Amino acid sequence: MNTPEIFKQRLSDLTTEHEQLIGRENRPQRPGNGIYERWQHPVLTPAHAPLFWRYDLDPATNPFLMERLGINATFNSGAILWQGKYLMVVRVEGNDRKSFFAIAESATGVDGFRFWDYPIRLPENDDPDTNVYDMRLTQHEDGWIYGLFCTERKDTALPHDTTAATAKCGIARSRDMMHWERLPDLISHAGQQRNVVLHPEFVDGKYALYTRPQDGFIEVGSGGGIGWGLCDSMEKAEVLRETIIDGKIYHTIKEVKNGQGPPPLKTEAGWLHLAHGVRNTAAGLRYVLYLFVTDLREPWRVIHAPGGHIIAPEGEERVGDVSNVVFSNGWIRNERDEVFIYYGSSDTRMHVATTTVAQLIDYAKNTPPDGLRSAASVAARCALIDRNLALKNG
Repeated sequence: MNTPEIFKQRLSDLTTEHEQLIGRENRPQRPGNGIYERWQHPVLTPAHAPLFWRYDLDPATNPFLMERLGINATFNSGAILWQGKYLMVVRVEGNDRKSFFAIAESATGVDGFRFWDYPIRLPENDDPDTNVYDMRLTQHEDGWIYGLFCTERKDTALPHDTTAATAKCGIARSRDMMHWERLPDLISHAGQQRNVVLHPEFVDGKYALYTRPQDGFIEVGSGGGIGWGLCDSMEKAEVLRETIIDGKIYHTIKEVKNGQGPPPLKTEAGWLHLAHGVRNTAAGLRYVLYLFVTDLREPWRVIHAPGGHIIAPEGEERVGDVSNVVFSNGWIRNERDEVFIYYGSSDTRMHVATTTVAQLIDYAKNTPPDGLRSAASVAARCALIDRNLALKNG
């Protein structure tokens, strides 16, 4: 087979495989746990990236149809229901380790995700980002859609340490999900910031932020926990004071660090929050997701905190670039009060779990809190056993 024929055959094979992947029907995994349904296939993988992002499709300049710009991972996506479509603002990581944002769209929310033709052309500010990632989307009552993300730069205080970095909260906003205005980075007086989320409503006439102060780029040190702070403007955002509303706790799923996931959902029972918690193991850090609820009028006050995780890595989710991790910074509530939880697994791919507001509130209100001791854990389980045996025995 000569070179033009090789090119033509490879392009045909690649195109067929790509369309089959995007067109693959997804199905829920049942019976599940009654809280949510996981779905059989990841909703987004590196292979979902368009061929024209990865290959030079000109046979004159790429006669062997080699991949020129590879995609390593598609993960940690913000999410929004926009004009009747389910959109994820995906963290796409190239083989060069640089992340960027791109939008993938689906009619169903569980399959058929297809990337828009171009990644987001995110403007730089006066201090260019080395890397950007993990955007949280908030449709704010001021009329803007805000994207808050981590902007990473070299730590110039340690010029000879090529691993030393600093993290800040970058801010962009849009009205149409296509054109993005870059605003100045958040000014925080509580160390570095990697997980900052904008509350959807004004609080006392101010913008409210869930923060995660930390001493260094990776380690939270004396900081950590989900913080709460107010600022007067998002155009020159500055939080003068942060209060920890959900802190780290010894020997729990959030003993090392924790952080707000997507913006909270407003329900009659309170603000519904999804967060990630991190603990240490002999195999390294383990990331899981957990739920809590805050008061409607005082969104900084936790009123329900079920113990343990709601989603932990299972099966293939446990393996990837950073194994044993699930992470979420996007969920969607539709007009039927269904909730689509989008979560990345092991910094590699995206999955979805579906549920309803009613199920999540029931879970949050009726799951016992962490008793923080083995004896308390046994007591809670025995109380459940007692009730069930009493029902069984009439």
